Amino acid sequence: MPDANQLLHLVPKAEAKQSMKDFKSDQEVRWCPGCGDYAVLAAVQGFMPELGLAKENIVFVSGIGCSSRFPYYMNTYGMHSIHGRAPAIATGLASSRRDLSVWVVTGDGDALSIGGNHLIHALRRNVNLKILLFNNRIYGLTKGQYSPTSEIGKITKSTPMGSLDAPFNPVSLAIGAEASFVARTIDSDRKHLTSVLRAAADHPGTALVEIYQNCNIFNDGAFEALKDKDRAQDAVIRLEHGQPIRFGADNGKGVVRDPATGDLRVVTVTAENESEILVHDAHSPSPTTAFALSRLADPDTLHQTPIGVLRDVDRPVYDTLMAEQLDTAVEQKGKGDLAALLAGNDNWTVVG
Repeated sequence: MPDANQLLHLVPKAEAKQSMKDFKSDQEVRWCPGCGDYAVLAAVQGFMPELGLAKENIVFVSGIGCSSRFPYYMNTYGMHSIHGRAPAIATGLASSRRDLSVWVVTGDGDALSIGGNHLIHALRRNVNLKILLFNNRIYGLTKGQYSPTSEIGKITKSTPMGSLDAPFNPVSLAIGAEASFVARTIDSDRKHLTSVLRAAADHPGTALVEIYQNCNIFNDGAFEALKDKDRAQDAVIRLEHGQPIRFGADNGKGVVRDPATGDLRVVTVTAENESEILVHDAHSPSPTTAFALSRLADPDTLHQTPIGVLRDVDRPVYDTLMAEQLDTAVEQKGKGDLAALLAGNDNWTVVG
């Protein structure tokens, strides 16, 4: 199976050095003042020059929602497509045009409600595309209804007595769908966001990045526990491959595996249990530990939320396998004639 560098070699390189300015379109950015989407857009525009790819061979595909205006603001090719269908459109594009770098921009409502079916199948197929899932835990574009990631009891215009639906955990969902790369980051942490984007771009196959993104109009402060400096050190678990999973003041807390149940739990680190602290292995073939890590966060308070790359494993890439099948078919049966195929071998004469 080709690695990320081999797949990137299929995409033409830029003829000259690029800057953030090269990836800004001439369109006025039209999100609400203070929206977290601005921070994500700036991070992506700032990161794209690192790839060194020709802008004409980069494509952003979006569905419907606030985040889905993204392609307008990138000076690349793009498509503002159909509600929930961005992964399906991107799959066709990435599979048929391996000389493109294909990115999907979607939201928690777009991807996990009407688009849930398309998302899970893109993940399991492992198409060579990168999915940025903006999660603000609310429907912003349609003015504040609860979304598939809203917490139980969420009071909104559509749930005046509180939501009864158990929310999706996008990272858990992706791992369960056999995604080969799954990560989580935060809109306001530019350094961390950029490092995760870099890892996603380097990954051969589908990469899903959940981005906690603040909607300051309809769900302001939803992720404040992870952003406030005084509280974040006890709420955020920063994952680094090959490093012990520790967090909190002076790294005083750690994640261990319960020998009786096999579950993961958080403990106060002591001299006696320090050797038991779990070392993060993003490349483990088994998704078991990554899934368990994704379940550590309290869905209401968000305490003990892991961010970073949870899973990054090699699996056969769909586009590569499809190209190999097509090459084999041409080799064995010739190039074929589309007109003849459409006409078929059966003919009818209509009289009268």
